Amino acid sequence: MKILRYEKAGEIGYGVLKGDRIQPLKGNLFDSFTICREEIPRDEVRLLSPLDPNKLILIGRNYAAHAAEGGQPVPEEPLMFLASPTAVIGPGEVIRLPNLEDRIDHEAELAVVIGKRGKEIPRDRAMEYIFGYTCGNDVSNRILQKRDGQYTRAKSFDTFKPLGPWIETDLNPSNLAIRLTVNGEIRQDGCTKDMIFSVPILVEAISAVFPLEPGDVILTGTPSGVSPLCPGDEVQVEIEGIGTLTNRVEG
Repeated sequence: MKILRYEKAGEIGYGVLKGDRIQPLKGNLFDSFTICREEIPRDEVRLLSPLDPNKLILIGRNYAAHAAEGGQPVPEEPLMFLASPTAVIGPGEVIRLPNLEDRIDHEAELAVVIGKRGKEIPRDRAMEYIFGYTCGNDVSNRILQKRDGQYTRAKSFDTFKPLGPWIETDLNPSNLAIRLTVNGEIRQDGCTKDMIFSVPILVEAISAVFPLEPGDVILTGTPSGVSPLCPGDEVQVEIEGIGTLTNRVEG
């Protein structure tokens, strides 16, 4: 099931995508909801980010080839950090570069949406706590990342975390093609099977530190091929079984 968030005539709602039409949802997305019989043509709404995350948890260097291209070792345990949820934007929105001097890269990532609260979740029960999956682009300022020695500032600028276009609830995340193009040119072409730490392992590791809660989002790391973004670029993240997240870049 593909669940999206949309704006129509100033009202924001959730819905289920059925072909080129949307059936609105009523109720709590992470508790219980009903699907209305009403149908809205998709071209009558504006898609938003599929949710406003509660926490935004990022995983670094989770693909060996990406660690190698940055000249860094593969971590022995999941490298986790937080970014501000205020950086999230949706499909079709603009990634705004705060300056044109720093190197600011794209990073295509599978995003995991948590649906149930849990602490110290064992990996063999991780899927019970996952609501679904969406596409993410972990836009990152490399200059600040190196200068700070940690990642929060470099990854938390407004518009630096596109998510979308919707949440796919029926998906096995273990072997999904993940691709990113800039102006139609393939820059990243990987597969989630190459993750060093799988989704269940990440859920176990994160929840050992702090509770995971409904609406939390985990960005699971990026394959190799990261490169700078420039004003005028159109960047697309495509993940098998989910869809394509498209954003323009402006300076």
